[in-house]
Amino acid sequence: MDYTKFEKATIIGARALQLAYGAPPLIKVPEGVIEPLILAEKEFEEDAIPIVVVRKENF
Repeated sequence: MDYTKFEKATIIGARALQLAYGAPPLIKVPEGVIEPLILAEKEFEEDAIPIVVVRKENF
């Protein structure tokens, strides 16, 4: 699925917040990565984040 830049930012931001509060990473953590935002971006790139985007049709 192609995401808009706003959807991408929301997904990565929400996942980074989860990681900051202690959620376990869903991928193998690369060496030296300690920032939740960077880890969330890596998870997004590997399509490992289980967040669903629901779009409503325009009426």
